[in-house]
Amino acid sequence: MQLSLPLPPASVAAPRTIRVGPALLVAEFVRHRRARHYILRVTERGTLRVTIPRGGSLAEAERFVRERGAWIRRERFRQITRPARLCPWADGAVVLLRGEAAVLRVVDAAGRRRVELGDMVVPLPGTATTDLRPTVERALRVLAAERLPARLLELAQRHGLSVTRVTIRSQRTRWGSCSPAGHISLNWRLVQAPPEVSDYVLLHELAHLVVPSHSRRFWRALERMCPRYRDARAWLHARRDDL
Repeated sequence: MQLSLPLPPASVAAPRTIRVGPALLVAEFVRHRRARHYILRVTERGTLRVTIPRGGSLAEAERFVRERGAWIRRERFRQITRPARLCPWADGAVVLLRGEAAVLRVVDAAGRRRVELGDMVVPLPGTATTDLRPTVERALRVLAAERLPARLLELAQRHGLSVTRVTIRSQRTRWGSCSPAGHISLNWRLVQAPPEVSDYVLLHELAHLVVPSHSRRFWRALERMCPRYRDARAWLHARRDDL
């Protein structure tokens, strides 16, 4: 029994929010008379665009979106953090923080401007331009320097491993690396990934302290440390294959 009404005659409905897993996302539903199937696309801003075929309903479109939650999370992360598309960030931009979409807001209080992103508050310098990306990314790097080394050392202690040094970098092709001497480098963008995905990368590098190569022995060791590593690896696959 279909209880929900279909979209109104207009081809594009007003943007609305839809819950996909734990995230509340902004979605635009578009009716296309020539479309034969429901089509889902993630925009560069991290919002959703859903095409509804003739005869389709909004309820069915929303169900179609919710069933593709894992793909949406991977694609949104790929779109928002893709280095080749460093689109400007302005007030209202959608930025990933700990795997969730956060809306970047510029607030002016008592003549002091600041950026609010989730639970982050970033003061805006007087030299700030309309593109807030450089300012916010600097703040994210500071957050990464505060959180990632501490979490890595916590996981290392849990598994009886020793790390000689931890460095936060801005790698273009890797999420992390581990040297034979126990020096681990981590990509600051991990603070934008879900915690379980970030932990997977940290454990991946720690596993290299046990097995330097990517042999079967390595993956067995990693699975003991991170039983659901395949889920996290699949989430990252759309972004970068080489850890």
